[in-house]
Amino acid sequence: MRRAGYPWPTARITAPSCREAEAQASARASSTPQARSLRCRRSAVSEAPPAEVSAVSPSARIDLSPYLRLLVERSGSDLFFSAGAAVKIKIEGQVTSVTRSPLTGDQSQQAAWSLMTEDQIARFERDLEIDFAVSLPDGSARFRVNVFRQRGEVAMVVRRIPSVIPSVEQLGLPEVLKTLIMHKRGLILMVGATGSGKSTTLAAMINERNANEAGHILTIEDPIEFYHPNHRSVVNQREVGTDTRSYRAALRSAMREAPDVILIGEVRDRETMEAALELCNTGHLAISTMHANNANQAMERVINLFPADLHKQLYLDLSLNLRAVISQRLVTGLDRKRVAAVEVMINTPYVSELILKGEIGSIKEAMEGSGARGMQTFDMALYGLYKAGRIDLEEALNNADSRTNLEQRINFG
Repeated sequence: MRRAGYPWPTARITAPSCREAEAQASARASSTPQARSLRCRRSAVSEAPPAEVSAVSPSARIDLSPYLRLLVERSGSDLFFSAGAAVKIKIEGQVTSVTRSPLTGDQSQQAAWSLMTEDQIARFERDLEIDFAVSLPDGSARFRVNVFRQRGEVAMVVRRIPSVIPSVEQLGLPEVLKTLIMHKRGLILMVGATGSGKSTTLAAMINERNANEAGHILTIEDPIEFYHPNHRSVVNQREVGTDTRSYRAALRSAMREAPDVILIGEVRDRETMEAALELCNTGHLAISTMHANNANQAMERVINLFPADLHKQLYLDLSLNLRAVISQRLVTGLDRKRVAAVEVMINTPYVSELILKGEIGSIKEAMEGSGARGMQTFDMALYGLYKAGRIDLEEALNNADSRTNLEQRINFG
């Protein structure tokens, strides 16, 4: 059946209480004219009546706000729009269908086009992928959107961005993160897989600095996710493609903008890493993200960005400037909600010596013996969550880097 306000026939969602949330979202979407439109960051998407499944025009705009409100109501993380599959929602790591029937290629494209400006559509058609952010009209929720092509069709993933920046305590993160973000200079890398909560953790850390230290925080993001109000610090947020042409251009001008802290959305290449290290050398705190599974892998990825003849200088720069590598994974708690397991590598004098010698493989052993300094491996983090009664034994073991080592730690303390 097609519920009021939904463009396509909806399915009964199997997640607990999701049917009630869907009904609430549908009722709200049909009750106010404002709720029936969605605006992009710079310009509003024109309102259009719900599209029929038959005779779909891929260029016609439809109202996706019922789906987005459903994502908010259920505290879901993602919505998926893809040809050949039903619209799906991810809640606490579990994916379930929202629509009864799979989308056609035209319907999937129509959904994506409905969230995009004409300029964004043109950029997508040129690059075949695009990232941007959208908000509900009342500002109650923001979403990060990635549109891409798969098997010749347009597909889209919409991720919910929490409307309120959570604190380090609310996220259950290690207290040492509050100390790390207060450093005057150096490099902090936040690593993890896609969907591991890196952006939320970084937002909590930036919020901690903003609340407790006067200064200038500059962010360069693609796209901007969390909005940071000015508290003790002035926060300027630049979006690639809207406020600056590229990471490269923004980093070149950053030195002239007198920042104390610079958040670089992601390190993707050697040039960005070189710029981050140069900022550290000139007395700034630089923070960025990378895709890596743990601290050791992150260090190896950084090193592999550079040719072998530059490794000696790179080891020196990292030994002097690196403050920490924070790695994060989301695991399922006893309450079925997601819990952050956080690995923390701090550049202690001993770790600095290992980096200088290029002995990256020895860092994990150093971390295991330095718990008192706030360092911990993933297995140590999982052990702590298990002992605190937040996750069960099987979840801990399934997510361990070394199942055998974690079993021994649990069995013998």
